[in-house]
Amino acid sequence: MISWLSLSHHRHSGRLRPHEHTSYAPLGVLLVVVGFILASYSVYAASPGPEAGSIGLNGTVPVQPPTVAATISSPSSGKHFTVSPIEVAGTCTKDTLVEVFKNKIFAGSTPCGENGKYSVQADLLYGKNVLVARVYDVLNQAGPDSNKVTVYYDASLAQGSPVTSLNFSDTQLLLNTDAVFRGSFPNEEMTMPIEILGGRPPFAVNVEWGDSDDKVYARKDNVSFLASHAYTKPGTYQITVDSTDADGRVAFLTVAAVINGAATIVNDTSGTASTGEGLLANPVVARMLTIWPLYVTLVAIVVSFWLGERREKRVLVAHGALSSPR
Repeated sequence: MISWLSLSHHRHSGRLRPHEHTSYAPLGVLLVVVGFILASYSVYAASPGPEAGSIGLNGTVPVQPPTVAATISSPSSGKHFTVSPIEVAGTCTKDTLVEVFKNKIFAGSTPCGENGKYSVQADLLYGKNVLVARVYDVLNQAGPDSNKVTVYYDASLAQGSPVTSLNFSDTQLLLNTDAVFRGSFPNEEMTMPIEILGGRPPFAVNVEWGDSDDKVYARKDNVSFLASHAYTKPGTYQITVDSTDADGRVAFLTVAAVINGAATIVNDTSGTASTGEGLLANPVVARMLTIWPLYVTLVAIVVSFWLGERREKRVLVAHGALSSPR
C-alpha cells in the first residue's frame, strides 16, 4: 500500500477540548424582543372597545367648505306675485344641501339634485322679498351666497295692507324652524321644532314627512312646539309643513331630512356578561391566550438548556476533564 494513502489515528492527549456552548446572548435578546411585542399587542387587544348598547361612530376629517355658489335662475328679479308659496329654482353643486332665505329669514331647504339643479317651494313675506340661496356640505359648512333676487308679494286687502318688511304684529301667518335640515337614523325618533308667527289662533299644522306619513297638530296659541317622527329606511326626505289659522290664512315651509344608514349597536346577548367574559369573547384576546403559553414554554426550554450546559461544565471541571473557565 502506498504510504501516503495509509490512514493513521491522531494521537489523543486524553483530555477534552474546552466545551463550546450555544450562543445564548443573541437568543436571549430575541426572546426579550418577542416578549415585548406580545405584551404590547396583548395590552392593545385587551383595551376596552364599544360597550354593550353603544353606537359605533366613524370620524370625518374636515374639508374645505364649498367654494362654488348656488344660483337663482327662477323667479326673475323684480317680479310680482299675488299667491304664495312660489317656486325658487337654480343651479347648485352636487352632494350639497341648498337653503333659501327671504329677507335673511329661512324659507326652505332641499338637497341638490344629481343634475346639479334644485327647486324648493318658498313662502313669501308681504311686500318686498330679497331671495338668497346658500349651499352647505355634509359637514354643514356654508358656501358663498348666490345672486340676490328681489320679488314682491302683493297681498290683497283681505290679507292685509302691503308692507315692505316683516312685522310680527301684522296678521300675516308665517312658519319658522331652527332646523334647516334634520339628520337621524332609521327607527330613531327625529324631532323638529316649529314656530308659528302671526295669524290668529287656533291653528292647524299639517306635517308631511315625505314617506307617505303625515300628522296634524292642533295649536291654541303661537307657542313653538316639537313635531316628531321615525323613518324606517335611510334616504333623503322632503318635509312639508303647512298651517292655517282661524281666518283661513295659509303658511308653508319645506325642510330636508337626511336619514343615515342603520346605526351599529353592540348588543350584550347574555345580559350579565362581566368585563372578563367580554374579553374572552374577543377573538384577538383568545389567540393571545394560546400564544403566551407557547412563548413561556420556549423560554423555559432555553433556560433549561443553559442551566444544563453550565452543570455539565461544572461536572467536567470537577473530574479534571475540562480546564476551568477563566
